[in-house]
Amino acid sequence: MAKKIRAFVLHNVGDLRMDWVEMPTLKPDQALVKVKAVGICGSDIHYYRNGRIGPFILRKPMILGHECAGEVVEVGPEVTNLKVGDRVVIEPGVPCRKCWYCRNGRYNKCAKVTFMATPPDDGSLVEYIAHPSDYLFKMPDSMSFQEGALVEPLSVGLHAVRRSGLYPAASVAILGAGPIGLVTLEMVKAVGAGPVIMADVISSRLSLAKKMGATHVINAREENVVEKIRELTDREGVHFVFETAGASETVRQTVEVAREGGIAVLIGLTPELEIPMPMIDFIAKEVNLVCVFRYCNVFEEAVTLMAHNRVNVKPIMTNQFPFDRTVEAFEVAEKEKDKSVKVVVNL
Repeated sequence: MAKKIRAFVLHNVGDLRMDWVEMPTLKPDQALVKVKAVGICGSDIHYYRNGRIGPFILRKPMILGHECAGEVVEVGPEVTNLKVGDRVVIEPGVPCRKCWYCRNGRYNKCAKVTFMATPPDDGSLVEYIAHPSDYLFKMPDSMSFQEGALVEPLSVGLHAVRRSGLYPAASVAILGAGPIGLVTLEMVKAVGAGPVIMADVISSRLSLAKKMGATHVINAREENVVEKIRELTDREGVHFVFETAGASETVRQTVEVAREGGIAVLIGLTPELEIPMPMIDFIAKEVNLVCVFRYCNVFEEAVTLMAHNRVNVKPIMTNQFPFDRTVEAFEVAEKEKDKSVKVVVNL
């Protein structure tokens, strides 16, 4: 009889519970990882509450979670880059490695990618995962497993900054001070950005952004974000604006706060499939629109940046829960945003 292990499985909208599932079978090119820490992402909450994100629809029970780190406990016969006992960060998306996108370094666009906790693929809120060794990255002993779990969201910020072409001393606005907004703050600081303005509607997150190095913060409930950014930039606007909130209003604001010839970077995923956009303004101002979907070729670099203290994700980890309180962790992540930023589950 196959060994059973514990996992938190989403059976239907709002129906998340601990189940016993089969221990994964190890393939020759895989390592078996004992999961130690899992961060709860906004996408996990979307599936938990809505059962879908755009075209990705929950049609059968699915294990949630994709921000994760753990320890190697077994390796397949073809694995040469890892050994038992290695502490690793798990990159959750595994592409086919054969298509045009994979061969040209754009594997995040691979049509055959399997991505943890994206229907129909199971995620990481489970005791053990069998995963291809080339998508496991060693982490130093100085990094906790909880920090390792946050390499995944940090990779989103790193990929966004790379695609934007951000250069030192450029002015930046970040719309949204949630986990992705705050890791983007860390990345633009690492590149050497000039003034960094952050806007959100939650005052506690703006206070954290200020402590983490934002030059100015704007509470959108109290001030007009567009006018305030113009005021802070001598009516010019910023060189780069990153939208991380995933709200239709902030997406439309990107062109308003970008300066002439600026760059608008869209990271957040909105609930709406279509958003009316002032495209004439984009054209007249020659604002470049850059879109970001997940990440590629950045996980190892994200680990390096953390290991050398070029970025710091510790302030973002506001809440931690043991594995058996995972449902409570989801409730806090969803409903207590004024008291939490990144919620981490420890196995």
